[in-house]
Amino acid sequence: MIIETERLILRPVDPERDFEPWARAMADEDTVRYLGTKPMSRAEAWRNMAVVIGHWSIRGYGFFSLEDKKTGEWVGRVGPWNPEGWPSPEVGWTISPDHLRKGYATEAARASIDYAYNTLGWSQVVHVILVGNEPSIAVAKAVGSTLIGEQAGLPGVTDLPVLIYGQTRSASL
Repeated sequence: MIIETERLILRPVDPERDFEPWARAMADEDTVRYLGTKPMSRAEAWRNMAVVIGHWSIRGYGFFSLEDKKTGEWVGRVGPWNPEGWPSPEVGWTISPDHLRKGYATEAARASIDYAYNTLGWSQVVHVILVGNEPSIAVAKAVGSTLIGEQAGLPGVTDLPVLIYGQTRSASL
């Protein structure tokens, strides 16, 4: 499964190609602050990657690795996600600190939302965002989502309050 946008390739996670930049991103305090975790060791980042790959096996979909078309660099992970305890199927994103503020999360989230609607058949998409994560709130709004609720944490992830942004598939799709 590969999706291409103007600047990105959304492809399956490849541990051989992706682990080093993945581990660097997951060790970065600013990157993981709103993922409900502390900076990860290499071993923790490896397990985190394994969870993403396992989600594909269990659900048949999951986060894609983002690759910059021009440079081949790993940009981050974006895609459909629905672990046990989640409020609803989500399209989520995590961008490497080397690639922030370039519009990659918005570009890839739009492609992932299209994939969720047109391939997976979802009628709604949400984005679960920890309170205070203004950049992710901006991405959610940029892809057409609005605040639809909030809850006290996510099972197995955090006890901190989360905002739930979302949108319903439009009749024109």
